[in-house]
Amino acid sequence: MVTDHAFYMQLALNEAWKYQALTYPNPPVGALILDRHGKILSIGAHHEAGHPHAELNACIDAVQATGDTNIAQLQTPLEQHRYLTEHYRNYFKGATIYVTLEPCMHHGKTPPCSLLLHELGFRTVVIGTVDPNKKATGAVAFLQQQGVDVIANILKDACDALIYPFMKWQKNENFIFFKLAKFQNGTISGKHVSSEESRTLVHHMRTKIDLLVIGGNTVKTDRPTLDARLVNAPKAPDILIYTSDKNIDRFIPLFQVPDRKVYIEKSFARLNDYRHIMIEGGEGMFHHSRNIVDYYLFFTSDKFRRGKKIDLDANLKSLHCFKNSSDTIAWFKNLMKDTM
Repeated sequence: MVTDHAFYMQLALNEAWKYQALTYPNPPVGALILDRHGKILSIGAHHEAGHPHAELNACIDAVQATGDTNIAQLQTPLEQHRYLTEHYRNYFKGATIYVTLEPCMHHGKTPPCSLLLHELGFRTVVIGTVDPNKKATGAVAFLQQQGVDVIANILKDACDALIYPFMKWQKNENFIFFKLAKFQNGTISGKHVSSEESRTLVHHMRTKIDLLVIGGNTVKTDRPTLDARLVNAPKAPDILIYTSDKNIDRFIPLFQVPDRKVYIEKSFARLNDYRHIMIEGGEGMFHHSRNIVDYYLFFTSDKFRRGKKIDLDANLKSLHCFKNSSDTIAWFKNLMKDTM
């Protein structure tokens, strides 16, 4: 049977990109399982640091598809790992798993995924890119020693782009992404440009970032809170208001969020003190920050609205695009940063 490895790896990548910026400092990872006959059993991803890895989630989803409800009652990845190896060795025997990142080898908050795949009897493991984390790498050699067929570097460049924030974290460097919401015809004026589903995703991202950067004019006009209330999370990032105007009203809601630092500064020097940074803004902030941003995240509404169209001067590489119920969500790499 001839298998299109790139096709299945792309499906795993598509699932992983849904969780970009949500797994930090862990990398987003996707996994897809084929049974011994080539049928897709499941597609899973790593959702959040400290939670099950993509391989374990894909195995759990495959088991639940059989009607097994017991595994959903287990509270920890360790319990789930043990349950799978005790009850489903024959179910996965001879199966193939596609993983965008080399399965881990170390015992952390979750057991090693490489050990799980070996114990469940997977015949083939197809890997997008080798893990840059020296503490976690080694699965390729281990699995090969156990007689598992390992195929590596499938869509490697795309898989590396997926984990770029993680690679920067490994180097103790900050990762900066710019979030912009716009209507289908390019206007950005008006409240709630994107859908509640998209705004909820952004609020979830705010629980993971360390610092949120916003322009002074936006703060004075919108008087935002910039918290994570849509996901009922108490954590909210520190704020840098990028402006030369020190006369910012301290009664604006963003100043009232507990345990938050708010800086009012006319440079981006403060960003050196933080590792996971989101910039929100419009055309002005876009141009001021274009030499420091790594990735751009655009939410484009299906709706049209009158108003001034945003004018963006940029050199971007498309990384991934997907759609929710109302908006198109797209990630881009900033190529201008590499030339400055």
